[in-house]
Amino acid sequence: MSSSAPTPAYRRLSVEERRSQLLAAALSLFAHRAPEEVSLDDVAEAAGVSRPLVYRYFPGGKQQLYEAALRSAAEELQQCFDEPREGPLLTRLGRALDRYLAFVDEHDAGFSALLQGGSVVETSRTTSIVDGVRRAAAEHILRHLDVTTPGLRLRMTVKVWITAVEAASLLWLDEGKQIPVGELRDWLVDQFVAVLSVTGARDPQTAALVQALAEDG
Repeated sequence: MSSSAPTPAYRRLSVEERRSQLLAAALSLFAHRAPEEVSLDDVAEAAGVSRPLVYRYFPGGKQQLYEAALRSAAEELQQCFDEPREGPLLTRLGRALDRYLAFVDEHDAGFSALLQGGSVVETSRTTSIVDGVRRAAAEHILRHLDVTTPGLRLRMTVKVWITAVEAASLLWLDEGKQIPVGELRDWLVDQFVAVLSVTGARDPQTAALVQALAEDG
């Protein structure tokens, strides 16, 4: 007697769906291993497809796949700072950092590999992608500060703080995430206020922002 249970219908993935599947598999691997340690066979196995299929979507091989995965991760990181302009600024910044640090925590070794450089698959294009994340983060922060024409000192201060966030995230990973993530977030927010205050002692535009933050809090 044949079973009456219905056979699951096979659905052919669209080109975009298949590409997204392969990128998701690659990102998952890059999240836990350095890029040079991941092969196309690894990606194919993780996605449950054949190696030739991976080449069909990424004919440039591992380098093209890595850059595409990096762009996908960069888009997600950029969205971390895309916070609605509602409520006190430092509260908004804290929520953005929560998302950023959640990404760092989830992608772990992959985040380190992407930001620390030194990978055999690193190129000027991959460096440009990471720099794009930093620029986007700075633009978001300046918009939250309601500054349309930031002076050099303010721009430098925001960029220096973003670099500090990256460095602290990497050190946090290296130290086994011993500091609770909420404590790390609050420390980084306090650092933001601190660097603005230092710059404000020399720059009237930044000093006005520090005063506004004090009144906003």
